[in-house]
Amino acid sequence: MTVVHPITRAWITTGGTGAQNYDEFADDAEITSIVEANPHSALGIEMPHRAPGSLGKSFFDALPDAVARLAEAKADGSYTPAEQVVVLYRISAPGEESAYGLWAMVDTDQISTRADEPGLVIRNEDVFIAKVRERVALAEALGHLLSPVLLLQTGKGDELHAALAAATDAAGAPAATDVDQSGRTHAIWLLGPGPAQDELTALAGGGELVVADGNHRSLAAQTGGFPRFLAVVTTPASVAIQPYNRLVSELTTTPDELLDRLRAAGAEVTPVDGPVDVPATGGVVHLYLGGRGYAVTLPHVGAARLENLDHALVERLLLRDALGLDPGDKRITYVGGDYPASWLVGEVDAGRAELAVLVAPVTVDDFVAVNLAREKMPRKSTWFTPKARAGLVVAELPH
Repeated sequence: MTVVHPITRAWITTGGTGAQNYDEFADDAEITSIVEANPHSALGIEMPHRAPGSLGKSFFDALPDAVARLAEAKADGSYTPAEQVVVLYRISAPGEESAYGLWAMVDTDQISTRADEPGLVIRNEDVFIAKVRERVALAEALGHLLSPVLLLQTGKGDELHAALAAATDAAGAPAATDVDQSGRTHAIWLLGPGPAQDELTALAGGGELVVADGNHRSLAAQTGGFPRFLAVVTTPASVAIQPYNRLVSELTTTPDELLDRLRAAGAEVTPVDGPVDVPATGGVVHLYLGGRGYAVTLPHVGAARLENLDHALVERLLLRDALGLDPGDKRITYVGGDYPASWLVGEVDAGRAELAVLVAPVTVDDFVAVNLAREKMPRKSTWFTPKARAGLVVAELPH
């Protein structure tokens, strides 16, 4: 029996509802602007307190607004129902290899977070529990899931990739398409019960599934007691890991004292001549503060791979030890790879932040090794692209 299943009752976009996932933004004001420009965007439902007309409310106080927006979207024809379907997914752009995935439901009891916990779904990052509570509350209020967990099929990835490519090529015109902020086209096709559906769900569930994006959403399914969660199962050939950087809005010390603390901890600090960018390879992080850039080599501790990842060293030596900040502190903003280094530097120069931390992308080898050991990646350390788009396929939860 596979752990990947058809969606019992799905709501499929007819166009215009697609959105970046709720946690892809460095500034929540962007969400308000997007929903203002496109009231049909699923972001208005996923982040109801940021939608025009709900500003000033807390997330939880705005939940009735989210319920109303979803009901309106279903009533006005923005979504059409389908039963017992999986959904073929292709993301394409000129000059890029196409990415493939399969929208489906996955058994929540298969989530494993440590070596002695059985299960085919490996969740790999520490999470912020406040965000998990929001996702649980939203799902319970809506009775639907709008944003998928992105799962990387590690056991049958090549076979799944070939099967999805062949299936989309043979599927004719897509049920809907959507163009994202990067110009990529997201296309979906419905696939009902039958041998083709059975083959794809078997391949999608044919090996260990690593959570590439959606750690909070998968934990929300566990916390909320949902037997299955909405997922896009994708393939290693379909994704890449981009940088995941940090902005600190307010330092707890002066720039010079921060650098002195890092040196005292054993770090090598070297001024950077010219523009500050994301390091090309791991082993050094770049800081921008006080109008200057610095290359910082943080000292390794022991021989364990996980604790010496750049993101782990930044979390422990820079944020906790040198600045006294918990990783969940509101002064820290986690900025995904869609935002260039120049944007982060600009935030500091404009006075909206006091420190930019630029970190090289985690390598796929490190990511896989940490996951197979059932260890947890540092928070917000892997920014996979391309991202699965929210609001294209909505799963109705059983009553």
